[in-house]
Amino acid sequence: MSRVEGKPGRLIIGIGNPSRGDDALGPLAIERLDALNLADVELLSDFQLQVEYVLDLAGRDEVIFIDASVDPALAGFSFLPVRAQRDTSYSSHALSPAALLAAYEHHHGRPPPPCHVLAIRGHAFGLGEGLSAAAAAAFEDALVFLARRLSVA
Repeated sequence: MSRVEGKPGRLIIGIGNPSRGDDALGPLAIERLDALNLADVELLSDFQLQVEYVLDLAGRDEVIFIDASVDPALAGFSFLPVRAQRDTSYSSHALSPAALLAAYEHHHGRPPPPCHVLAIRGHAFGLGEGLSAAAAAAFEDALVFLARRLSVA
């Protein structure tokens, strides 16, 4: 993949609804990362992934998606690679990261850049709720991890 001149090498996308408790984890992470003034990083935040993001992924060295997770097996957070795969979200109004990467391959005719999902365990998603204590703790641990990774990689 060739890098696009003038486009930061890394793209980080925070996904979630700031008005729905722990669903705000993705957008909150983007706010915190923005304060770090990271070099060669573009930060985006949205309620959900849309197919138009296939254009934003082009020419990147790496893409990181940050999102709340409802997986009861997840303790704290995880940082895992994601690969292109069509799933049930492929034709819905909101795409999973894997389905977005499949759309990228379909649109661009080549594999997407390396992508990871930073999933942070959420517990409470009610409208108007704040962050749960457990999600807030996991959020802090996840940001420490990500800041270290971004400064080393």
